Amino acid sequence: MEKLHPRAVWLFFIRYSRPLIFWIIFLIYYHGFSLARGCTYCLDKEYFIKGWGVIPLYLLVAYIYSRLLYASYKYQLTGDTLKIERGVIWKHYSSIPHERIQNIDIHRGVVARLLGLSDLHIQTAGYSGYGGRPTEGYLPGLDPKVSEQLREDLIKKVRGTKQGF
Repeated sequence: MEKLHPRAVWLFFIRYSRPLIFWIIFLIYYHGFSLARGCTYCLDKEYFIKGWGVIPLYLLVAYIYSRLLYASYKYQLTGDTLKIERGVIWKHYSSIPHERIQNIDIHRGVVARLLGLSDLHIQTAGYSGYGGRPTEGYLPGLDPKVSEQLREDLIKKVRGTKQGF
């Protein structure tokens, strides 16, 4: 089975670190609100440890989870299916037959472009976005050349299958 690009770890890390921004905004707002009320204990060591001390811990957990997710994400293109294996806590095994593939998109978001990566979205017949995913086949963190080649290979295989009656 093939693995994602090694920089996909950072893609996962950035995606899982986004909620941290809201925590930082909350701490800054709370600190300013407390100072406006005349609170003098807000600048002591205990406030710093309880409030800001969570940030390094959260970043460490997000990085470890990102490494585990990267290690668990695998895919394989066989003669008649695309197999995708993913998941850290709950393992998900998807097998997508070529005759069910309707559309193949390559998505390059801002973070992915900064890292030089792209995502492959494979839409299938009869799939309605189960579990919050818009597509059944989702491969994040691929090298752009690999994603283009995989897309072309899948299109060739889809054209080779019988569709309809």
